[in-house]
Amino acid sequence: MLTGHESLLRLIGKRRRSLPNRQNLLSVATPNSLNLDVNDSGNDPSPDDSSTFSDDLRKKRRLTQTTLLQWSGSKQSEDTLFIHTQQQQSITVCNLDYDDGSCSEEVSKTVAALDEANGGDEAIHTFIVGRKFSDVQVLETGAKISLLRHPQNIKDPNAIKVLYAESELSEMLGYLPKDVSQCLSPLIDEYDLKFEGTITSVPKISSEAVPIKVVCHKMTSDGWKESESAGEDFKLLWEKVLQVVEHQMQTTRYQLNFNVLVQEVLRSCSHLFTDDEKAFLESFPSLSEDSQRLFIRLYTRKGPWFRLSNISYSEVSDSLQALKDLTVRGFMTSVEDANDLSYQMMKEITELLNVTELRDILSMNKVHSRSSRKRDLINSLCSYYNDGTRMNIGTMILERTGLCAKISSTAETLIWRVERLFFLNGEQDLSSFVLLDLGIIKYPTYKCIDSEQIFSDRTKLLAYEEAIEVAQLMDESLDSEDSGTVLNCIRIAETRITSSSSEPALLAAFNCFTAPWVYSKMVLLGVSFLENQKRYNQAVHLLRRLLSSFSCDGRRGYWTVRLSTDLEHMGRPNESLSVAEQGLLDPWVRAGSRIALQRRILRLAKPPRRWKTPTFPNLNDNKIPEVTIQGRSLNCEVGMKNRFYGEDGEQCGVEKLALQYYNGKGGGWQGMHTESSIWLTIFGLLMWDILFSDVPGVFQTRFQTAPLDLDTESFYLTRKEAIESQLEKVANGMAEEILIISYETHRGTACRGVAWERFSLEELRAAVACVGGKCVASLCRYLAQDYRSWCSGMPDLLLWRFKENGYEGEAKLVEVKSEKDRLSEQQRAWLLLLMDSGFHVEICKVRPACA
Repeated sequence: MLTGHESLLRLIGKRRRSLPNRQNLLSVATPNSLNLDVNDSGNDPSPDDSSTFSDDLRKKRRLTQTTLLQWSGSKQSEDTLFIHTQQQQSITVCNLDYDDGSCSEEVSKTVAALDEANGGDEAIHTFIVGRKFSDVQVLETGAKISLLRHPQNIKDPNAIKVLYAESELSEMLGYLPKDVSQCLSPLIDEYDLKFEGTITSVPKISSEAVPIKVVCHKMTSDGWKESESAGEDFKLLWEKVLQVVEHQMQTTRYQLNFNVLVQEVLRSCSHLFTDDEKAFLESFPSLSEDSQRLFIRLYTRKGPWFRLSNISYSEVSDSLQALKDLTVRGFMTSVEDANDLSYQMMKEITELLNVTELRDILSMNKVHSRSSRKRDLINSLCSYYNDGTRMNIGTMILERTGLCAKISSTAETLIWRVERLFFLNGEQDLSSFVLLDLGIIKYPTYKCIDSEQIFSDRTKLLAYEEAIEVAQLMDESLDSEDSGTVLNCIRIAETRITSSSSEPALLAAFNCFTAPWVYSKMVLLGVSFLENQKRYNQAVHLLRRLLSSFSCDGRRGYWTVRLSTDLEHMGRPNESLSVAEQGLLDPWVRAGSRIALQRRILRLAKPPRRWKTPTFPNLNDNKIPEVTIQGRSLNCEVGMKNRFYGEDGEQCGVEKLALQYYNGKGGGWQGMHTESSIWLTIFGLLMWDILFSDVPGVFQTRFQTAPLDLDTESFYLTRKEAIESQLEKVANGMAEEILIISYETHRGTACRGVAWERFSLEELRAAVACVGGKCVASLCRYLAQDYRSWCSGMPDLLLWRFKENGYEGEAKLVEVKSEKDRLSEQQRAWLLLLMDSGFHVEICKVRPACA
């Protein structure tokens, strides 16, 4: 993968269905300061070669999210189950202290309804659906109902009628949902169970699903005992009913969550919407219940188009009417007439057709296609589509699909904006509420203290949104290997980078929500793209633009290293050396980048470029200890990752082989392969109260796992007194006590860097006890001062062993390398830093013993 691509994917998050400014962005002329359409002398390939991508691009990992609105239970780890069972009550109210009292009241009512015991009877909460089959239009809350099996139903032999018990004629009100009746009908048939209940609330429109509570009274009398004696079959059937009903009630919570999301954004960010946009969003709660649920369901699906015939949700009683209402109100767009079918719409709707339908249309138009792949069939159909065949093909398509609909562009744009403003990232969406409701994730408790607005005006927000659009366009172009559009996106980004993003008045924590910052990530990806094609002259131009535009940025170190390296590739060693020397004077060049520049200077600073060899004490005076071990190799081929046979005869990597060595011949060490993970976990636990302390502006949403300023210098400076006080306690031997309290208090709560599933409390205690308070405090101080620079690259192994008394111990950190592997500059920087802090570190080189 190209450098910076994965970071850009996280920034984009879930791809938008359509980019409203796509055509404008691609058609606007941009200054060609990079001269991207021509070759550089001596180091650029021909124009034809620019479309050749590396294998890394073809193996690009997609970062996508799966909707959880249809979650029906899954296999969970022990930790997940622990979170769900032990922290259920706290999860219900965790960080959902809505300013609007009505919202919190609705949440409480929902939870109370789910937990109501009804005086010992087994109560289930479900809906009456199929209201169009009933002649009863007027219902009352609290009205009595009863259930009656209807095995003669042509469409569903498991059907169960809902009757109006207070009527002399027992008028039918509708049916139970199909999934509920499928589970409940065997119980009624085999055990002769009788159900009665009440209507819990009445919807605004009589045709919509009606919430009800149903009770089986027989289960609390002798009949219950008889059922129990019938064996495990009955219990399994009843448990299935409860699971289905619970899932059904769970799926309707998304409607409340969605309305909360919209209302919260309109309350806090109203200045970012026009009056028409606010009126549009505020009209959503006035839609019918069916319309709201259908829209949310479809919005969370991929789309963009949906067949009405394939839309079926148990909580939506009339999908056709809901779709019509949504279309009239502007939330959906539908098409059922070939006259309304444009080429682009046709191209998108053909994705809904299956292979048989595509072949049928092609054969009727006498278009022959030898391929059986759906993509090839769609391409053949689209190539045949023109002004003369438009009506004919369009009619054939819609005859097979029926009525088709998609989210309107207005609704898609505004809801996307609402989600972005609510979560402040592209990776979280409405599914985050579901994860919270299910107890799969719990967020920390903190206060959102108002300060400056992240987006002070609408202009800045629109510029940021357009930058995200360009980023997605660039990502899509890389995915489709469209190098022309990639180069165009690079040009757009390069021309829109300005120095405004580094103004002192702007909080560093908010920099990542500016358009120039987004464009800077695109430019860095463009650098990697051009370097991959050996177009170093253009890459150098982009790197100089980045360095001149962002004077206070932790990324300057990497940019400087790349600039020096590319200049050397171009045959300009003097300039490369000068850039490296200037980089060492830059206070923002840190950690591994600083080590890399020092090593470049030592290699380049030779006569006649420099007559005096520079000295760097941190490189020359510290010799990192090394040990070499031998292993029976499975493969010794160049370019392949080494695999070995461990002492137990099983295949393993170099890290496991090293662990076996240290546990045996290496001195009886215990240990694990941890890299940076265990230290970020220890940092998070020891500094928990400081991470989530009351600091204005750093907590903007209820779904954060860390303060917004953690990656900036302001994190340490703002909390310096509290951090140093905590680190003093750690250095004085209280680390283990603080760790235990924090672990037991916050176990399972999401926190950036804390890997609950990887480390047990015993392992964490052993680490801090054997490493020692002073070393742990020193490491935490570096992370607090510059988390961005030091959160990666730590040694592979943590080893420890206790002395005979069982209380005192020692620890060692080991970086494991195969014979031809070498340290990265970040790893070297960490090892040197740890040595200076008093840690015992070592490099373990594994040499294969090939036959």
